[in-house]
Amino acid sequence: MNHIKNKKIAIVGGGPGGLTLARLLQMNGAAVKVYERDAHKDARAKGATLDLHEESGLKALREAGLMEAFEANYRPDADRVRIIDQHVNIILDEHTNAKRPMDRPEIDRGPLQNILLDSLLPGTVVWDSHFLSMLPEGSSWKLAFKNGVSIIADIVIAADGASSKLRSYITPIKPFYSGVTAIEGAVAYSETASPKIHQLLKGGKIFGMSNEKTLLVSSKGDGSLVFYAGLKTDENWVKDSGIDFSDKAQVLAWFKKDYADWDSVWLELFENASYAFVPRPQYCMPFDQTWEALPNLTMLGDAAHLMPPYAGEGVNMAMLDALELSECLLSDDFADTQSAIAAYEKQMRSRASETAMITMESTEALHSSKAIDFFLNIIG
Repeated sequence: MNHIKNKKIAIVGGGPGGLTLARLLQMNGAAVKVYERDAHKDARAKGATLDLHEESGLKALREAGLMEAFEANYRPDADRVRIIDQHVNIILDEHTNAKRPMDRPEIDRGPLQNILLDSLLPGTVVWDSHFLSMLPEGSSWKLAFKNGVSIIADIVIAADGASSKLRSYITPIKPFYSGVTAIEGAVAYSETASPKIHQLLKGGKIFGMSNEKTLLVSSKGDGSLVFYAGLKTDENWVKDSGIDFSDKAQVLAWFKKDYADWDSVWLELFENASYAFVPRPQYCMPFDQTWEALPNLTMLGDAAHLMPPYAGEGVNMAMLDALELSECLLSDDFADTQSAIAAYEKQMRSRASETAMITMESTEALHSSKAIDFFLNIIG
């Protein structure tokens, strides 16, 4: 604690990684604020459910003293998967398997956010704080936000996600395109809006795969579902395709053409989508990235090691980053904060590199002609 005692710590980004770090630091008396660009906690729609892993996400929650709250809010059986081909043949059904490991329980993003927010001191999260830029000010940083506010912080942590603005203050290394683009959509009240898919989901997850394309569907505790159609495309396909993804008719026409050999039941998702579709080209950081540690600035989560979602590691990596960074910053084993940050970044990069390689292998395999065989192998 001696290296961060009496120092103001600014975490930019209020996702699970940033909030977990704030909780862990506050538990040890650190002065920390989280600066989040959203106007309030419900400013944007929440995405698919999150499966937390025993060795990472759950480990961080346990160290944060939040497992009781997690156990009161997670969704039993929401992790059960059905592997389905394009003709809606069920290849594997975890709903029929009563005995299976429960090491990756599912929780909706909203409840997880609430657990973390409720664990923080009042006023810790400063909403409507859209980061613009920062400049060195002595041994500190002066951060400027879009709302006109500026603050001084002794230590800054970038937890601002895939499009991190703070990352460039640490390294110029850019991510590479994975070869896959996903189209995200959501259906509210799926039981009535998309009844056939709702029945197939059975409160869990669907992995639809065929002919180098995927359709992943997740149920949510509020009765809605979220889905992602993934396919191999050129990096600039979103722009070059000419599709207006806010126009349901255009997206539906695209799906009917590109997924022409898929059963008509899948159309329920696109015909009944409740919000505008979001195209998401998938990127990954280089496996061998490295940089020199700074004395007062570091990063975690997607800002540090962006990768596609096809191994379910994103939130887990971010929360484990938060745990390991907090341990290094609070440790008396380092001569100064730069040494603590260097130790954290070294282990974080090593861990992220290994996970990113596995994730890219999964991304390629799930969008191959042998996708179902690959998934059956990893499910066991």
